[in-house]
Amino acid sequence: MKLWLIRHAPVLLPSGICYGASDVPADNAASLLAAKLAAEQLPQGLVLRVSGLTRVQQLANHLAVLRPDFPAATVDSRLNEMNFGCWEMQAWNSIPQAAFDAWLADFDHHCFGGVESTQTVLQRVGQALRDMRSDELWLTHAGVIRAVQWIVEHGVVPVQQAANWPATVVQPGGLFSVEIPRRP
Repeated sequence: MKLWLIRHAPVLLPSGICYGASDVPADNAASLLAAKLAAEQLPQGLVLRVSGLTRVQQLANHLAVLRPDFPAATVDSRLNEMNFGCWEMQAWNSIPQAAFDAWLADFDHHCFGGVESTQTVLQRVGQALRDMRSDELWLTHAGVIRAVQWIVEHGVVPVQQAANWPATVVQPGGLFSVEIPRRP
């Protein structure tokens, strides 16, 4: 099976803000452009699942107009970005170094910001992958795309060190695809 993933367009926030699970809008013109570029490349008949956050919904709305052949999108909160808890909407450079140090010391299980760990994200994304029955298109976030990359290569196993986390970042509005092995 093939999984296509599109990251939402750039958000309407100053650069350097931690916004993970915060429901912030994306640049609408950039969302439309991303939808147009994707609409030209995507095959017909994809199942469409989308994050529940506004910045992804904007992309989904544009894509629905451009590609009416896609079935109605299913909102799947497992495709939401990681929740950074108390660090949401804070400038990354204002977060104490001790918070980063604690996360990096236990990258897989530490809840950066007090809410969600990397392993929690891997588990929910892994469950969404296990639910695939055909080729799909996910409209989602950078963290989810990295989780998919990790799972495809390693499975839903702990990320022992932050340095092992996939370094490839899909740019806002970017498209990425990966083969998902079929399960019996």
